[in-house]
Amino acid sequence: MNEPISKPPPDNPEEKLKIYFLPNLLTAGNLFCGFVALTLTVDANQNVPDIGMYYNQIKLALAFILLACIFDLFDGRVARMGGVESPFGREFDSLADLVSFGVAPAFLVQRVVLADVFGQYRQISWFIASIYLLCGAFRLARFNCLAAMNIPGAGKDFLGFPIPSAAGLVASLTLLIIHFNENSKTLGAWNYLIAMVLIFLSAMMVSTVKYPSFKGLGLRSTSTYWKMIGAALFIGAIVILREKILYYVLPVFFTSYLVYGFVRPSLSRAWRHEIEEEDDEPETD
Repeated sequence: MNEPISKPPPDNPEEKLKIYFLPNLLTAGNLFCGFVALTLTVDANQNVPDIGMYYNQIKLALAFILLACIFDLFDGRVARMGGVESPFGREFDSLADLVSFGVAPAFLVQRVVLADVFGQYRQISWFIASIYLLCGAFRLARFNCLAAMNIPGAGKDFLGFPIPSAAGLVASLTLLIIHFNENSKTLGAWNYLIAMVLIFLSAMMVSTVKYPSFKGLGLRSTSTYWKMIGAALFIGAIVILREKILYYVLPVFFTSYLVYGFVRPSLSRAWRHEIEEEDDEPETD
């Protein structure tokens, strides 16, 4: 009986494994931010005499999660602009996302918010956080499988709510809760909001709701005069009034993106083109 002949491995596997420096450096920055957020959360001591020190360390951890979102926004964009997308970069990015946007926010929210909400029933807080983490891992695995199929046009939309945006929403809401607590404002039943948000985001990440990836936005993207003025004024307002409005702007921003996935199918093509700045250039092989 003849045995199947296996193909010999390439002489130099490194020639097949392409690792591009700048995009993967940005991904490494994403992973580093996730690790720092975890470290700050572990080191934070809620029993310190000055509770403000504890809140400052937690806010710094949340800031690193949001900074990881910025790194994640640019690593894929840099790779596409340079035409250096690779399977290695995709896998590395997913591993970094699982730490920065899955493990870090789930652990932080469980320890800072959910543990106090459920009191002596801490197992419930562990369970809710684990649901978020598992759904996030499932969403990343599904994304990689769909990307490996090389379906034309599939990269224009995300299937399910992206895990970086989910982490951004969780982190920004946690910042808002801490902001209220620092100002001696009690939320009462609203303390359960973050638990419900985690469960809902878990379902949305593994859902089939489509979200725009905004991959068409780049150096060659065009915009209207008034949209540029509005964007510049918006950024300027955040820079000048960041201490007063940043706690509110970030949750609104990520929540708007979450809701947009539901209203998007009912919008006209013209409205969707105006919002998403879709690229009209035909795709090439």
